[in-house]
Amino acid sequence: MKFTLDMLDWRALAPGVNSCEHWIQWASQPDADKFSGEILKSAQIPMMTARRMSIGSRFAVDIGLSLLEKHNVDAAIFTSRHGELEKTGRILHNLANEEPVSPTEFSMSVHNTAAGWLTITGKNPLPVTSLAAGYDSFQQGILEAQSMLSAGASRIMLIDFDGQIPPIYNESINSEFLPYAVAIILTAGNTLQCERVSMPDEHRVLPLAQSLQFLRGYLSTIPVFDVSAGNRHSWQWSRNL
Repeated sequence: MKFTLDMLDWRALAPGVNSCEHWIQWASQPDADKFSGEILKSAQIPMMTARRMSIGSRFAVDIGLSLLEKHNVDAAIFTSRHGELEKTGRILHNLANEEPVSPTEFSMSVHNTAAGWLTITGKNPLPVTSLAAGYDSFQQGILEAQSMLSAGASRIMLIDFDGQIPPIYNESINSEFLPYAVAIILTAGNTLQCERVSMPDEHRVLPLAQSLQFLRGYLSTIPVFDVSAGNRHSWQWSRNL
């Protein structure tokens, strides 16, 4: 599988890494420590709305609104490996302890919560979809965007995010680089080429989420970089300069 596209713009957000300049500096440090620092309040999301969101959804909506201020897009795709696990974890904790479940927590625990918040907060009836494909969620979102562009769409916004992980999942989920959100604007073109490649039986799976691997490679000066996809294959990106 091989395809090409162009990327018009991007935004990203994580604790302590807020501006494009901060992300460019982060990308130049392959052994950067896990995200740490202050989680800033959003200037675009009303306070009462932000308080109802999980951190992952707040990051996703915040950077999505930033890009929509500059670009008109035909649709938005949200991808997340864990979705609203932060809220779901609290619901499960309450159920296990026979405590009442908050109706607000329950209604905000579905996977497409962030997608809905973007259209509501931005007052933009934008077509949105929400995808989950485990570790490969971001790259499957890329494929969804590619199919939309091939069908005639002009610009697609892809937002990949994950929030905080409840402590009970610490042994099974690597949360070093959580929470975070990455948003990109994609169009048809041939500046970036992506190809799925087979991996050897034994290879190192990076702790970084796919979108963060992609952003680090894109912001670097190297012409070819890989985005890991788990145990069977990876995605090789190259620039057609």
